[in-house]
Parts: sequence; structure tokens; C-alpha cells
Amino acid sequence: MLRLDLDRLARDPAPAEALRTLVREARLTGSGLVGGPVDALLAPEKQSLLRLVTETAEALPAVLVGRAPWDAGWSARPPVLLHAPRVEPSQRGPLWRAACTAPVPDDLDPPRLLAPFLLTPEQLTRAAHSASQAALLDGGAIRPEHVRAGARAQNAAGLDRLARRIEPAVGWPDLVLPTDALTQLRELTARARHRDQVLGEWGMRPGGGRGRGVTALFAGDSGTGKTMSAEVIAADLGLDLYTVDLSTVIDKYVGETEKNLERIFTEAAGINGVLLFDEADAIFGKRSEVKDAHDRYANVESAYLLQRMETFDGLALLATNLRANLDDAFTRRLDLVIDFPAPDAAQRRLLWERCLGPVLPRSPGLDLDFCAESFELAGGNIRSIAVTAAYFAAESGAPVTMADLIHAVQREYQKLGRLTLASEFGPYAELLN
Repeated sequence: MLRLDLDRLARDPAPAEALRTLVREARLTGSGLVGGPVDALLAPEKQSLLRLVTETAEALPAVLVGRAPWDAGWSARPPVLLHAPRVEPSQRGPLWRAACTAPVPDDLDPPRLLAPFLLTPEQLTRAAHSASQAALLDGGAIRPEHVRAGARAQNAAGLDRLARRIEPAVGWPDLVLPTDALTQLRELTARARHRDQVLGEWGMRPGGGRGRGVTALFAGDSGTGKTMSAEVIAADLGLDLYTVDLSTVIDKYVGETEKNLERIFTEAAGINGVLLFDEADAIFGKRSEVKDAHDRYANVESAYLLQRMETFDGLALLATNLRANLDDAFTRRLDLVIDFPAPDAAQRRLLWERCLGPVLPRSPGLDLDFCAESFELAGGNIRSIAVTAAYFAAESGAPVTMADLIHAVQREYQKLGRLTLASEFGPYAELLN
């Protein structure tokens, strides 16, 4: 077989001559032709080149491949149309093992590790080669992190221009949440891991052109752990986290917001990652009664998003501080809605301990029980206080003291616009500036 790269042909200054050379080579060697992707020639100015390719292909045993559906106007001779289905979970393991060149331990389960990833056979082969090379550097035997890193290496780079990529650096032990919220987060991870089996092999979402995506809403006040939870889920699945920057999405011109969102969803389909829409109520807001042109176009945006969310094949998370502002139709299309309440005193005590960390030098007089009981703060605020106190300690050249923590709490209150009441600081009020 001779492979014709249509991307390169589209940029060739003399494509007709290149095709004639290809046909001559194929006839002299008795070869067939595989050309793709057809999508590279779909632009109106490339349509004549596409027809030239199809006319050339008629003279040879030829296969053209691409994502776009066949248009009858591309050729006078109708081709045999075949649909290439995605690689199902049961097929991923054998394909990956066949391409792997490093020793695979008996207790390693590649199908389970690869379950969250949507990979083509070519990508599976490259992922196995990448994992084998990484294992060779680390001693020879493949470990789970090699399998996941090899799969992540197949991601396209297009989404990096539209969203911020975060490599997860936290895990389940880092989350301080109520038991029910933690249980729902683990259920969400299980949905992402087994979606191909449940929605594909078992056909539990038939009809309607709906994809195999998993979507969830994280609702709660700022600093309650929504973004960290998304990062933990991405880490558990071995995926990267992509945070959508709303400044790249929302546009004042009619129709541009939808185009930007379509670009994000299209690029997200080419990567294996978790897509996080922070402050989601800004773009997933309620549809309203149409009173002027602005309302009509705002409703068009929401209606488009409702449709696009259903056809998305990836893992999309929406985070909002204002759950009531979301359109009710979105809620029906979500797999899970997880509430993130403000932490209670026991959870705040754990947060103080986690945020100060095991490395930061502490004086023996730190009264974290008092901090947890007296200061009703979210985890994000506690983390900010711990960082501020660490800077105070670094400046003084001494371990963190209670005075540093009280001073840091005072600065956080000023940021939040809260009154600093001496009664709230109890026996440590004298440390206030």
C-alpha cells in the first residue's frame, strides 16, 4: 500500500503532478492507495483538488479515510461506504500489549488503566511505545504511571490554546469533604472509567445522537474544594485537567460565543482530559423571556449549549457558586450534581493541619483547635492564611507562631471585607495589629 497524506497534498504547489507520480508508482509496483484525512480538502477552495483525488483513486484499489461524511458531489462513481467504529475497551488491552516492547508484570491491568482514554489503534500503538521507552529509563518493567503517561502523550495540543492545562498534583487524601460528597466524587470517577462499557457495549443511552460523555455540576461557595476535586478526579483517571478560560469564550458579537465553545468542544474531543468550566453560570445561564434582541441571542447560546453537551464524548465538569442561576434543562442532562458545603469545625481542623503541611516549621504554641472553632472559613481561605503566615515566618527567620496566624487571619478578613471583631479572636485579640 502507498499512503497519501492529504494534509501535505493540500499544501503542495503542484498537487496534480504529485498525483500523477503517485499513480505511476502504484501501477509499477502493483500497490493500492490509502489517502487521508479527507477533512484536509473540505474547504471550498480545496474542493477541486478533492475531486481530482477521487478521480485518481478510481484508477487504483483505493481507500479514503476521514471524519467527514461522504458527499455525493465528490465523485461521479459512488464508493463503498464503511463506518469505522471506535476501539472498545475489550480491544484496547490486546492492541496495547501487541505493541508493547517492555516486560509487562502479571498484576498490571492495561485495559483498566486505558479505560478512561479514547484512543485510535494508531494512538494505542504509540502509547505502548511511549510507555515502553519510559519503563526502559526507569529500570525495564512497566508500571501504571508509564501506561497513563504514554496515553496522555497522544493528546493534541489544540486545546492548550483555548484552556489552561493543569497536571494533577493532588489525590483523594488531600480532599476534606463530607462523606456524601466524597462518595459522589468516586461515583463520578467510576462513570468516567466504565462509560464505554455501560453506554457502548451495554447500550444504556440509545438514540438521539447522544455521545458517551460524562458531565457533572460542582455547586458551592468559593474555596470549598470544587477545583481541587476536579484535579483529584483527573489524577485518579490518569488524565490532565483543562480549565476553560471564560475570557477566550465570551464574545460581544452575535454567534461568536457559540463558535468559541464549538472550538473548545471539538479540540476536547481530540484529547484525553477533564474539561472544567469554572464560573459556569456565566455561560450556562437560565433562558429568559424574550423582550429584546439581546434576550433572543442569549437564549440561542443556551440552547446551543444544551445540544452540544449531549453530543460531547468526554468528561466535562461545571463549577459554580450560584447553582440557582443555571438553566433547569442543564440539570436534566447532568449525570451528577454535587454540593460542596462550607466545612464544619472538625473539617476546618483537618484543613488547618493539611494547609500548614508537614514541612513548614511550627512553634509548639500553635492553637489550631481555637482557629478551627473560631474562624468560620472555607478551605481556600485557610490555605491563603497558611501561605501568608509562612511568608511572615520566612521574613522573621523563625517557626510559624500564633501571632503569625492571627496576623494572617486579619489580612484574610480584610480581603474578604469582613469586620475584625476582637471578640472573635478571644484570648489572642491582643495579637491583632
